[in-house]
Amino acid sequence: MTNQPPPQSSFNAYPVNIHPSNPAETKLSSSSPFLSPSAPPSRFPPPAPPLLQPNQIPSPSIKIPNLASPSNPIRTPSPLPVPHLSTPPGPPVFSSPLQPAAVPFRTSPATPQPLALSSGSSLPASSSPQVLNGFTQLQHQISDTTEEYSHLSDSPNVLFTAHKVLKQKKLANVPSLGFGALVSPGQEVSPGPQIIQRDPHRCQNCGAFSNLYCNILLGSGQWQCVICRNLNASEGEYIASSKEELRNLPELSSPLVEYVQTGNKRPGFIPVSDSRVTAPIVLVIDECLDESHLQHLQSSLHAFVDSLPPTTRIGVVLYGRTVSVYDFSEELSACADVLPGGKSPSPESLKAMVYGTGIYLSPIHASLPVAHTIFSSLRPFKLNIPEASRDRCLGAAVEVALAIIQGPSAEVSRGVVKRPGGNSRIVVCAGGPTTYGPGSVPHSFGHPNYPHLEKTALKWMENLGREAHHRGTVIDVLCAGTCPVRVPILQCLAKASGGVLVLHDDFGEAFGVNLQRASCRAAGSQGLLEVRCSDDIFVSQVIGPGEEAHIDSNDAFRNDGALSVKMFSVEETQSFALFMEARADIKSDFVYFQFVIQFSNVYQADISRVITVRFPTVDTVSAYLESVQDEAAAVLIAKKTLLRAKNFNEALDMQSTIDERVKDIASKFGSQLPKSKLNQFPKELSLLPELLFHLRRGPLLGSILGHEDERSVLRNLFLNASFDLSLRMVAPRCLMHREGGTFEELPAYDLAMQSDAAVVLDHGTDVFIWLGTELAAQEGKSAAALAACRTLAEELTEMRIFFFFPSEGSTIKLKIEGSSQARYFVSRLIPAHKDPPYEQEARFPQLRTLSAEQRTKLKSSFLNFDDPSFCEWMRSLKVLPPEPS
Repeated sequence: MTNQPPPQSSFNAYPVNIHPSNPAETKLSSSSPFLSPSAPPSRFPPPAPPLLQPNQIPSPSIKIPNLASPSNPIRTPSPLPVPHLSTPPGPPVFSSPLQPAAVPFRTSPATPQPLALSSGSSLPASSSPQVLNGFTQLQHQISDTTEEYSHLSDSPNVLFTAHKVLKQKKLANVPSLGFGALVSPGQEVSPGPQIIQRDPHRCQNCGAFSNLYCNILLGSGQWQCVICRNLNASEGEYIASSKEELRNLPELSSPLVEYVQTGNKRPGFIPVSDSRVTAPIVLVIDECLDESHLQHLQSSLHAFVDSLPPTTRIGVVLYGRTVSVYDFSEELSACADVLPGGKSPSPESLKAMVYGTGIYLSPIHASLPVAHTIFSSLRPFKLNIPEASRDRCLGAAVEVALAIIQGPSAEVSRGVVKRPGGNSRIVVCAGGPTTYGPGSVPHSFGHPNYPHLEKTALKWMENLGREAHHRGTVIDVLCAGTCPVRVPILQCLAKASGGVLVLHDDFGEAFGVNLQRASCRAAGSQGLLEVRCSDDIFVSQVIGPGEEAHIDSNDAFRNDGALSVKMFSVEETQSFALFMEARADIKSDFVYFQFVIQFSNVYQADISRVITVRFPTVDTVSAYLESVQDEAAAVLIAKKTLLRAKNFNEALDMQSTIDERVKDIASKFGSQLPKSKLNQFPKELSLLPELLFHLRRGPLLGSILGHEDERSVLRNLFLNASFDLSLRMVAPRCLMHREGGTFEELPAYDLAMQSDAAVVLDHGTDVFIWLGTELAAQEGKSAAALAACRTLAEELTEMRIFFFFPSEGSTIKLKIEGSSQARYFVSRLIPAHKDPPYEQEARFPQLRTLSAEQRTKLKSSFLNFDDPSFCEWMRSLKVLPPEPS
């Protein structure tokens, strides 16, 4: 057995590609393989099928009838998982039951099958290992596990695009469909994983962890690694009289376990899910605001500090042409130390401030009145200078904020960072661009040296973000107002630290909600993601909030070929898209994937979350297509496409890439109609083309959003977003209000706009409520429907930590039929009003219940849009759309 170096691979954090030349080394490259015959296949790993717990929702794309999707978090009377991570105060629970759609959207007659434990399939103690080429080989005994086992996944942390793997390399590596997984390292599970407080057993050859799929010699306790087939000792721990006895060990009975090492940080302390240790929060506030914006900001800041837990330590820094650091020891008036903002603060000035008599971080319970006094003392900008031309030294202000968080520990070795628990946070409240001091750009784009100065500012801000990440501090940038903020500059700062950048129309309600949610985000630190695959499968590309991790594990494990990703932060709302390929034809009956997520949680405990997945291999394309999860596949396709759409013109070019992808899937996996040039799209993927059509014409690639800043922030948010939010950003979810306060899910077509109905449209970062004119004219009835819709909309969004707000206003937007604002709603639905009646009824069966008069009213209510319908688009590609599922 020889150790072959894996082919090219790439990692995209911003977008950067990493191409490992061997298991221990990686090289940076600017290329990004995508739909190119010469490019290596894309990186996609399939997650283990989710084991359905009594109170756990199955994966959204798993084909199980009458079960809700985690991307559709509507509360029903049945118990649902309770997130472990802290979330901001949410609206009241919406308990009205949801009616199922008239035609189920992705169902299968198959029902979940019980799990058969393969860890129990042990090798007989008398069997002697055979040595071949220096490697230990075992008689591989396959357990009686049914094939249905591979159709369920036990962990919401990993969602695969398919639950089977093609054996033929040529078909498995078709780039238009691809194979991969979406990994959410910070996603909490309910019920939680089994916790193990001891060192794990790891393969001495490749570093993989022991798991429930390992074959075990009962007599000696030796176990065989599923990744490299190496035989390993267990120090006698796996010696047992029967396979049932081994099931008492968590790692041999569950595909998801957590190893917890508290060390001497908190001896004997076990994390508790419903409490957390708070880290300091420093507000960095723009002082160059006009009076109207400042009034809104002051209201949001007052509400923010009132919402904080009493033990939270808070600091306040203002920036304009200078940096003002407020002292909480002055109780009767707002008092600040002022530093120049034209250059980075000197070590001497920072040391004098940190070791001085001032108190710059203080717990809320001791300083709440002082905080209110500080916010009330803020004054609007008085000089007659345009917003974009005002001096703002944000770079220097963030440096000062980092210094007061670090405190005297700044003198400790840089490898040791003191933190009170989890990540500290800097929340920037910005109303304009950084135009003064380090990391700044000129006021005007017409400056003769602007390109060079912008490049210098980008690099400086990125380095500052990395320094914050090294110190365990996350920087979130919340922008508001009408002044362009030069998004690329601020985006570098936020991304490199593990934070986010969000745009708002003003500093009002939406800004205040996000400010509170920023402080509530529970984040782990020092995160590392490792991925190991068996049978010549490798990860070819990664997209997400991280970067290549340089780890030399050769001393510990001889042949560790794991992909290692350094995570900027570990949060519930983030995910990594992994694209996978095969180096050669697969000969095994099963393939294995192991994901190891290592991080320090808010309790300073070191966590190693291990997820092991097994999938069967198949020879036939039809068997593979039946296991494809349309929604997961669409999200990963969208992330790979958006990675190349760095500006509006490139986004328009990506629309044609979507067209070519659909045509290629139809030609490779579909069938050609007799006596026709049309290809029939595979019926097993009936949902996929509709999702891609939404992507093509929606805000991610379409022209719904007006300003490039808005499009840039939305694209970056999507590339890092969790599966739930990503899916809704690709394709909206349409819910129609019915009598009795219930809602019926409908296809997201413009045919849902009926004059006597109220509709909620969830598009991820925006939620719309649409009222028909007939319903709006009935005051009592419309008020009840609107109240129910608002409650549902609030519940749909309460778990989403950050939103992107275009210039239309708040998150939940009310649109009334016939109004000019209704176009924002209509533009997000698939136009079908010009389709023949038989096609309309096939894709929107609710039309069959309408009378002729209602149909006439429905046709007259459509706005005059000439966009092609889904069916027209498919026919223009010479592809026959699949029948609705």
